Amino acid sequence: MLTYTIRRLLMAIPTLIFISLIIFLLLDLAPGDPTAQLPLTIPPEVREQIRISLGLGEPVHVRYLLWLRQMLWIEPVHYFAVWTGWEAIDPEGARLLSWQSRAPVFDTIGERLPQTLWVVGLAYVVGVLIALPIGIISAYRQYSVFDQAGTLISMVGYSIPPFFSGVLVIVVFSVMVPQDSFWWIPSKYDTLLEVVDWESFKTQVNQMIAPVMVLALQTTAQISRFMRASMLDNLSQDYVRTARAKGLSESVVVMVHVLRNSMIPVVTIIALGVPSIFGGAIITEQVFGVNGIGQYLITSIQASDWPTVQTITFIFAVLIVLFNLIADILYGVLDPRIRYD
Repeated sequence: MLTYTIRRLLMAIPTLIFISLIIFLLLDLAPGDPTAQLPLTIPPEVREQIRISLGLGEPVHVRYLLWLRQMLWIEPVHYFAVWTGWEAIDPEGARLLSWQSRAPVFDTIGERLPQTLWVVGLAYVVGVLIALPIGIISAYRQYSVFDQAGTLISMVGYSIPPFFSGVLVIVVFSVMVPQDSFWWIPSKYDTLLEVVDWESFKTQVNQMIAPVMVLALQTTAQISRFMRASMLDNLSQDYVRTARAKGLSESVVVMVHVLRNSMIPVVTIIALGVPSIFGGAIITEQVFGVNGIGQYLITSIQASDWPTVQTITFIFAVLIVLFNLIADILYGVLDPRIRYD
C-alpha cells in the first residue's frame, strides 16, 4: 500500500502540472481586461502601462512559468520561512499578488478559508451522517413508507440547485417567519462575528443553519441514493443468505457484512464529493453573503483577476486528485481482497 501511495503521488505531479497549463491557457484566452473597471478618464497609454506592470506584456510561456514558480516554490518557501523564523531561505522573487487588491493571493485565501471550512465542512459532515442511515434503512425496508419518503426528499433535494433552495430558505425562515420567532434565522452571514461567550456562540450557530442546510441537502440526496442502491445489491448476494443460515443475528448481517461491502462504491462518492461541495459553496456563499473562498472566486472573475482565479481553480484540482487517491486507499481498507502490490 505504501508503494502504491508513493507511486500515485509521483504520478499526480505531471497530472497537476498539465492541469495547471490548461487552466492558465483557458483563462489567458478568456475575454476580459484587468483595467476594464478603471475610470474611463484614464488615457489608453496609461492603461497599457498598467497592463505591462502586471506582467501582461510578457509572452505566454514566460507568464505561465512565473505563475507556476510563484505558486509552487516562492509561496511554500515563504510560509516555511515565516513559520520557522528562518528568513535565510526566503527565495528571491515577487510573491503571487492579486491584480485586484495587490495583496498576496495565498494570504487572502488563508483569511477566507476558515469561513468556508466552517460552513462547507460542517455541511458535508452533516449531509453524510444523515445520508448513510437513510440509505441503509431505505434499502432494508424497500418500498416502505420510509423508503418512499426518503426517495421523494432525495429527488427533490438533488433536483433543486443551491441558488434556488438558498433563496427559498431565506424567504421561508427569514421573511415569512417573524424575527422574534424561534424558527427565524438570519438571511445574511456575519463574517465579522467573534465567538466570545454563550450568546455569540448561539448567534454563530443560528447564522450557520441556513447555508449548512442548503449544502447538506444536496449531499444527503446524492449519497443516500448511492447508499441505498449499493445496499440493495449486496442484500441479494449469496453470502448474505449463508450468513443468515449460519444463525447470525440480523443486525450483524446487515451492519457488519452487508454494510462493509456496500461502503466500497460509496466511499468514492463521499471522497470525490469533497471538491464538488466546494464548488456548490461558490453559489451558496454568494446567496448568504459568506465571505469565503467561493465569494472570493466570484469577485475575482468579475474583476478579471486571473492570478487569483487560476490559483483557486488549481487548488480545486489538487483536492480532486488528492481525494481520488484517498478513495483508492480506503478501498484496500474496506475490502482486504483489494491489493495494490
